[in-house]
Amino acid sequence: MNKPHKKLDAWTTAIELAQHVYQNTDHFPSTEQYGLTSQIRRAGVSIPSNIAEGAARRTKREFVQFLHIAKGSLSEPDTQLELAVRLKYLGTKEWAVLNALLERVDKMLSGLIRSLGAKS
Repeated sequence: MNKPHKKLDAWTTAIELAQHVYQNTDHFPSTEQYGLTSQIRRAGVSIPSNIAEGAARRTKREFVQFLHIAKGSLSEPDTQLELAVRLKYLGTKEWAVLNALLERVDKMLSGLIRSLGAKS
């Protein structure tokens, strides 16, 4: 199986983000297991998943489409993690690390989209 996504810094950083999401939501209240915890985790996983799926597509156009989906998916954990901070499920230090990763992935995706000749 060809795995072109594994050569992409955007995918590697998005995997790191997903890992941090899992680690930080592990301590959320058990009452949130099927609520906010699940939502944040699914959103965090969808980012590198869409990068990987796009990289496996046949055309640049399809790849760019999936990069845009991944970019849009960044807004979900951004919003959900902000709520987690307000609910005091997540500390501000942890949020700062996660936010920095969100911003880094966003910039990487924008750069990748630009390099493929599409508008971000």
